Amino acid sequence: MPENKVKFGLKNVHYAVVTETEGVITYATPVNIPGAVSISLSAEGEESSFYADDIKYFNQFANNGYAGDLEMALIPDDFRVAVLGDVVDDNGVLFENTNGKTKNFALLFEFNGDANATRHILYNTSASRPSISSQTKGESLEVQTESLTMSASAALDTGDVKAKAKVGDSPYETWYTTVYKKTIAAGV
Repeated sequence: MPENKVKFGLKNVHYAVVTETEGVITYATPVNIPGAVSISLSAEGEESSFYADDIKYFNQFANNGYAGDLEMALIPDDFRVAVLGDVVDDNGVLFENTNGKTKNFALLFEFNGDANATRHILYNTSASRPSISSQTKGESLEVQTESLTMSASAALDTGDVKAKAKVGDSPYETWYTTVYKKTIAAGV
């Protein structure tokens, strides 16, 4: 299968709530979030250097995951309830409460490429509440989007931060049905 020369696009954004019970990490079934606009994540981690013999003898960057933003057409209410801790009352009104508890989640998404699509997962993601903004309608309609500021760190059970699969990899077709965890042959 040919390798991509470039990537573009963003689609198939899903989230799966993370649960920890007595040290065992489980993921809910991934839920689609329609309306993906953009994602921008920067690598997090400090450089550590050690000097000896009058040179930089050892140098390494820590992998502390990623931080950035996910821009969506709208953040759906089911995400607000499941992840951000909002509550819907008996009359269907959505409430954001100061005591709401956020939950971490796996974030799954897909980029296109000139040859193949690539599916990604961030295993341990947290998100802030989106800002509120809009503007009056003028001569033309300008769509207003919503953004989540996110931090993605290592999964508590495996230390895995991120994974990706391309067309032809065995987990590609089932990527959005369950959260994929790596398999390694014994003795490797």
